[in-house]
Amino acid sequence: MFPSGAFCILSKNILQFSYPIQCSVGYGYSKNHTRAVLSPGRENPFTCLLQSGLSDGTSRKGVCPMSTRTDAQQIIQSALAACLPDAAVRRALEGKEFSGGRIYLVAAGKAAWQMAQCAAQMLGDRLTAGVVVTKYDHSKGEIPRCTVYEGGHPVPDENSFRGTRAAMDLVQNLTAEDTVVFLVSGGGSALFESPLVPGGDLARLTKDLLACGADIVEMNTLRKRLSAVKGGKFVQLCAPAQVYAIVLSDILGDPLDMIASGPAYPDSSTREDAWAAVEKYNLSLTDEMKALLDVETPKQLDNVETVITGSVRELCAAAAQACRQLGYEPTVLTDRLCCQAKEAGSFLASIAKSHEDSDHALAFLAGGETVVQLTGSGLGGRNQELALAAAPGIAGMKDTVVFSLGSDGTDGPTDAAGGIVDGNTMQRLSDAGLSVHQVLADNDAYHALKAVDGLLVTGPTGTNVNDVSVVLIKR
Repeated sequence: MFPSGAFCILSKNILQFSYPIQCSVGYGYSKNHTRAVLSPGRENPFTCLLQSGLSDGTSRKGVCPMSTRTDAQQIIQSALAACLPDAAVRRALEGKEFSGGRIYLVAAGKAAWQMAQCAAQMLGDRLTAGVVVTKYDHSKGEIPRCTVYEGGHPVPDENSFRGTRAAMDLVQNLTAEDTVVFLVSGGGSALFESPLVPGGDLARLTKDLLACGADIVEMNTLRKRLSAVKGGKFVQLCAPAQVYAIVLSDILGDPLDMIASGPAYPDSSTREDAWAAVEKYNLSLTDEMKALLDVETPKQLDNVETVITGSVRELCAAAAQACRQLGYEPTVLTDRLCCQAKEAGSFLASIAKSHEDSDHALAFLAGGETVVQLTGSGLGGRNQELALAAAPGIAGMKDTVVFSLGSDGTDGPTDAAGGIVDGNTMQRLSDAGLSVHQVLADNDAYHALKAVDGLLVTGPTGTNVNDVSVVLIKR
């Protein structure tokens, strides 16, 4: 019934499958299964919690048969394992010739710890010192010669600023013979920040941008101009030292000046772009912010070399391969999904409905990053909202699931990585007295999915290459 190498544990109506993999990216879970508890210093299996059914493989009343959801779990595990940054960081550093000076390490983003651990192992005694800035609960222990900081995301906080200041201090007074190995991953826009405006003003603007549905490019265009490190400014601080940047992409099309707001790359956006975003969303700015928007960012940098190590394309390809190995015929619809989350969910459900009569197993995949426009005060994230929005369209369909997952293991301000729904979800929501339309209006997908066993929980994964959404039709 279960994939080879898996074991399962049933506790409090949550079925946990675990698959051993080569990298230490798994996590134990707290007693109530709602928060990842890191267990550094040992080899852990990668785990994903699917609220599903019973440990003998049968389904609870109204829950899709376990085989389809088990397939979903294995696809998630395989795709995430394939997109860990370790191998890519090794490839980027193997055989790399550095000058005879000192080597410093700076890592920022949600995958910073995973990337920094690998780089520190590769550099060994050549590494002089390092600073790692990642999200709360994403550190898995000490890294030799490095100081690890955790900070706020998606809204930066004082700990984000403190870690960034430590990185800025680290690269002061370097020489032309020195090298800064700079590891960049998604989430760096919030985590790697030294604001040129009061922190409270920046937090307010970030919340406004998240609430209005601005996309990541529009957000970063503004944030660059209000920061001392974004938009190529961190590389300027490192001069005259050389910077070797290794980037894990979480933005569609891999624009280097937008990933983590481009701290190591010349900025292609303009003051006109920034003001266009302000006017589009009717944003309220202080006079200090307005003045900074008119200051152009660096357009040329001559002390940096950049390598991209991963992207959502790899995530989609890995997920498609996992589908193929399970007997599905996969189709990657796009790796640039960038609409409202609920619209994406409805679209994927329509794809499933169109192929309801297929006589063989099908999988449809879409990678990217949707957005949520806040109209309520509930709890959730874009992947949970996408999955929930698909539920009406696949209601009553046999052996069909739609799931959506954030590759970093977090979706919005929740402990879930995403959501999963099946042909029985709508009936179970109705039985629980829940209306999908009202839940979406309240932006409360988390509680609705939790009520019908539809949350995906992985804990921090060690990577961050956007999201993947999948339709499975099993035959």
